[in-house]
Amino acid sequence: MSESLNPPTTKPSVPHFSSGPCAKRPGWSVSALQNACVGRSHRSEDGKAKLAEVIDRSKKILGVPSDYRLGIVPASDTGAVEMALWSLLGQRPVDILAWESFGQEWVKDVVDELKIADLRLMKAPYGSLPDLSQVDFNHDVVFLWNGTTSGVRVPNGDWIADDRQGLTICDATSAVFAMDIPWHKLDVVTYSWQKVLGGEAQHGIVVLSPRAVERLQSYEPAWPIPKIFRMSQKGKLIEGIFKGDTINTPSMLCVEDAIDGLNWAESVGGLSGLISRSEGNLSAIAKWIEKSDWADFLAEKPEIRSCTSICLKIIDSWFTSLSEEDQAKYTKKLAKLLEKQKVAYDIAPYRAAPPGLRIWGGATVETADIEALLPWLDWAYATVKAEATAS
Repeated sequence: MSESLNPPTTKPSVPHFSSGPCAKRPGWSVSALQNACVGRSHRSEDGKAKLAEVIDRSKKILGVPSDYRLGIVPASDTGAVEMALWSLLGQRPVDILAWESFGQEWVKDVVDELKIADLRLMKAPYGSLPDLSQVDFNHDVVFLWNGTTSGVRVPNGDWIADDRQGLTICDATSAVFAMDIPWHKLDVVTYSWQKVLGGEAQHGIVVLSPRAVERLQSYEPAWPIPKIFRMSQKGKLIEGIFKGDTINTPSMLCVEDAIDGLNWAESVGGLSGLISRSEGNLSAIAKWIEKSDWADFLAEKPEIRSCTSICLKIIDSWFTSLSEEDQAKYTKKLAKLLEKQKVAYDIAPYRAAPPGLRIWGGATVETADIEALLPWLDWAYATVKAEATAS
């Protein structure tokens, strides 16, 4: 509990709890990259085979329907989302949902850059979801499956209409490989390797349903499409993207690392094993929260709590009585104290999020390390509070 100033004796074996780039899979070392196709063209037979392997195995592990396309694209998840927004929007009105920082970024794109006038913005504060029952599926719908900076996820896909006329465009980067994604409810899904599989950065994935492909082939936006966002040309899908013929030059080291992550995913039981590991991490924190007198989940309801980006708020009256500036100051001090002890790296909240802590609970994080971390959170909070109230 927070009254104890005696530091725990056991530390996490791996103190990497960053929400991106995230912890590497257990036992990872650079030797995992020794078979990388470096010094070769990514368009060589061997290079394209590696890229195709990532595509095919990702689809298999995730259970992506056979008639959906999965392609490797530039600029991480951000690039994948931008490709979808710039290439697909404009034909129909748009409903866009935002309840945390990255959702707000997509709002800026749609409103300020694409200037789509027929738009409904459905917002909610950190810790909550918008009213999903108000979404109009005659519109194109843009949303996140999991809010990385708020720790809030949609509970399921039941709210998404099967007979929708618009497209559903879902940023699922911190959900894929850790949550059950109902593919038939989604027309575009984006993610990156650097989240749940702990892969290296700068490469994104875009998954398209047949309905999204039809839109790409039948509709041309009013604005010009930069080459880096282009998925169709002259009314035809650029099929090579979905077979390993990437738009720009990928890092073959990162590709090899992605293959290593997929190997590991299969070794722990595939998708069900990955989900179980991540949900186990959330469960460990939930049990600790039940006994905590100073911490709680930022997400208000259990069914919307993320099992990957687990965001906590501080509810102790001493802390809540502080100014917003002082709350931010002591939150940073708390995170720095844990980092100094080499107990937890990078668990301060996102810069635009409320003061608190953010602990990555994705599948590459061992539950034993989460359990070892929790007593240190109590110690660190008690230490910071004692120092502040003594001064």
